[in-house]
Amino acid sequence: MTTRKKNKYPQIEGLEIIDIAAEGKSLGKFDDQVVFVPYTVPGDIVDIQINNKRRRFMEGYVINYVKYSDLRVEPFCDYYGNCGGCKWQNLPYELQLQYKQKQVFDQLSRIGKMEMPEISPIIGSVKTSFYRNKLDFGFSPKRWATHEEIASGDPIENNGALGFHVSGAFDKILDINMCHLQGGPSNEIRNEIRRYTVENNYTYYDPRSHEGYMRNIVVRTSSTGDVMVIVIFGYEDVEMRTALLDNLKEKFPAITSLIYMINEKLNDSYSDQEAILYSGVDYIMESMEGLQFKVGPKSFYQTNSEGAYELYKITRAAANPQKEDIVYDLYTGTGTIANFIARGCKKVVGIEYVPEAIEDAKVNSQLNSIDNTVFYAGDMKKVLNRRFIEENGQPDIIILDPPRAGVDVDVIDTILNAAPPKIVYVSCNPATQARDLALLDAMYKIEMIQPVDMFPQTHHVENVVSLVKR
Repeated sequence: MTTRKKNKYPQIEGLEIIDIAAEGKSLGKFDDQVVFVPYTVPGDIVDIQINNKRRRFMEGYVINYVKYSDLRVEPFCDYYGNCGGCKWQNLPYELQLQYKQKQVFDQLSRIGKMEMPEISPIIGSVKTSFYRNKLDFGFSPKRWATHEEIASGDPIENNGALGFHVSGAFDKILDINMCHLQGGPSNEIRNEIRRYTVENNYTYYDPRSHEGYMRNIVVRTSSTGDVMVIVIFGYEDVEMRTALLDNLKEKFPAITSLIYMINEKLNDSYSDQEAILYSGVDYIMESMEGLQFKVGPKSFYQTNSEGAYELYKITRAAANPQKEDIVYDLYTGTGTIANFIARGCKKVVGIEYVPEAIEDAKVNSQLNSIDNTVFYAGDMKKVLNRRFIEENGQPDIIILDPPRAGVDVDVIDTILNAAPPKIVYVSCNPATQARDLALLDAMYKIEMIQPVDMFPQTHHVENVVSLVKR
């Protein structure tokens, strides 16, 4: 193995990829230093260009494959290596599951450093493509050119882009024609919006100059066949907005919920923007075990519907509520878990930051004739305090399903003060879950660990941990 300097960073020739690391990165070793290389698998031998050098590690990208690993499979997506998503398409699915299982073990043992039982075998996803029920797409006036286009030397046509953000670049969009993540009419709807806006000279939003009309679209589908499309504009233009939305109505009668937003902010977040119904109804419906769930434009719902059902069954079994139990469902979203387990206990108390989601949670209880749930909207660390517990009853079980950042320390303290006999922690980030479990370790011991794959072709993994009071 040899190196040669090129500009600021060296190239490394003949680097053998030996393992998968955290966050789905692959790694090799050079001069006893770890080198992270994306889009590679163990057994690959590659020449790489280093583009980031630190004292303890380096990062680089492949410039030549010397030898392909026997483990490697052919990626099925044309955008593999350019799009920032689905980076594990080159790994057989069974290997993906093995590495996710290993990731859970490594994170809980290395970060949490707690005594824990043997981790149950990971439960795989029924679908490994077309499994998502929600995708967000962005616009850009300049299309990101792929590595292949640049290497060809041919002129690159640029009509703007509608697709996904390039990994690590907030202002770069890769134009997507066919995405294998979401089924239904998702690809057709996105491509029609691109066609119509290009032909009619609609401007695409530039996040640097903050100019342009088309900002984002969101497509949500459901297991019941509903389709929601949210079009987000940079400013109001009634004539242009109406023309585009009417075209969507005409071309896609399958759209059951057509919504728009006007976002004049300097960032793309839209949870604080008014969702205005243009046609249809302002929600889609999900169904699970005979229960109906209303999902609004800003509501959180697990993006893998079939996987969500498995996840919630595991959560319910881990909680194992009894008829007289009071259950707190923290970070309840649209109340899916709360309503899913309500019939097996005395009362469920749900708390969620997004007010619109809480309104959906209440409606979901009404839709399913569930009368033993109560829901509160607000900042978790402000809502969940001793007075709140006195008013709603001492919890016998607390279910946690926080965002990737995990549970706030103040909330952990309140949980420890409430001291329920059982806690079930559902996480999409085993690293922050391990950190939080370590804070609970003095009072609780881990009873069960069950990883669940909700995101095939990526390194992401859900993990359910049940804890009982020592």
